[in-house]
Amino acid sequence: MSVRRLAPDHVQPASFAFDAANENWADQQIAKYPAGRQASAVIPLLWKAQEQHQGWVPRAAIEAVARKLDMAPMRVMEIATFYTMFNLQPVGEHFIQLCGTTPCALRGAEALKKVCEDVIGPQSTVSADGKLSWLEVECLGACCNAPMAQINFDYYEDLTPDNFRALLDDLRHGRPTKPGPQNDRSCSEPLGGGETLKDPALYDGTVIGAGDWQKRIAEQRKAAAEAAAAKVAAEAAAKAAEATPAAVESKPASETAAASRPKPSAPSQPSSAANDTPAAGGKVEKAAVAEAAKPAAPAKAEAAPVAESQPELLTAARGGKGDDLELIWGVGPKLVKMLNAMGVWHFDQIASWKAEELAWVDARLTGFKGRATRDDWISQAKKLATGWRPESALGDKPVK
Repeated sequence: MSVRRLAPDHVQPASFAFDAANENWADQQIAKYPAGRQASAVIPLLWKAQEQHQGWVPRAAIEAVARKLDMAPMRVMEIATFYTMFNLQPVGEHFIQLCGTTPCALRGAEALKKVCEDVIGPQSTVSADGKLSWLEVECLGACCNAPMAQINFDYYEDLTPDNFRALLDDLRHGRPTKPGPQNDRSCSEPLGGGETLKDPALYDGTVIGAGDWQKRIAEQRKAAAEAAAAKVAAEAAAKAAEATPAAVESKPASETAAASRPKPSAPSQPSSAANDTPAAGGKVEKAAVAEAAKPAAPAKAEAAPVAESQPELLTAARGGKGDDLELIWGVGPKLVKMLNAMGVWHFDQIASWKAEELAWVDARLTGFKGRATRDDWISQAKKLATGWRPESALGDKPVK
């Protein structure tokens, strides 16, 4: 595998941030994973960043994804540079990935490379008008229709030097093109037509909603952008209402606003549950009425707050090197910095905490309050202090 490096500094943007629609989409992806496992969303977020940034991933986008997922930037860099689906250099408006693997090579891919060099220039360079760039890639899985190329999200198959040159000219001048085979072949049938499955009803894609998928995706993105804009407007209106003197005066002193990302639905809860009320169909069942009339169960009394006591803290790590606190399940780079700033560097410190000392630390984990208790850091630290190590660098999830 060839070495993949980031684009040179002079083409790197100074910053990157998801737009409102993509920020909302990213939050939904992160919400699919449990706390402490948000790094699982790294590939979708990098893909969305590439889509937003003209088809390639700059350094600023890698760093933005790392911050959003509470990951070390180098870990995100490793993923972006490993997977060839991520472009690390600027690409043209139409990015041609030309298959050069054996089936396509045997069917004339070498001649297509010559066309790319004549029309566009060397690999990984963008044409002067910004319209085209190309790269030779490994097998794209359309060997029946070799030689072929993927251009942005579409496959163009059964290419010849002549029809490929014409295709590139159409793309450059904004003329409509037809993805798929560039001859009279239908899909991957033999040239001249197939001899089986001739009934059109057997392969009519409209019955499963195929249709104009590009239009459908555009509509979905438009709806997401509108939803994100409405959400921002609603939050701004709510903040403005809270800032009025009357709202401030009537608001209980104990009330606080806690920001949180969306929570995934419970597995047992259908997505349409909000519409599944007894009256949805115009009929109310007696049993439902009786159930609604039952008196509400008394609320459970809140547990008394645990007293807090500051544990023994250090001004620096012993011997100049602290333990790898990320081996504790749920502890990432941000929490490690927070703990070090408090004066916590070693497993045996955490292992020696009493309940009131744990409560003291938990109350000071800004943005992560309650994490130390919920993930039972004390039990984990006791095991780690003996020299035991988990199989995963992320630690072992405590058994509740």
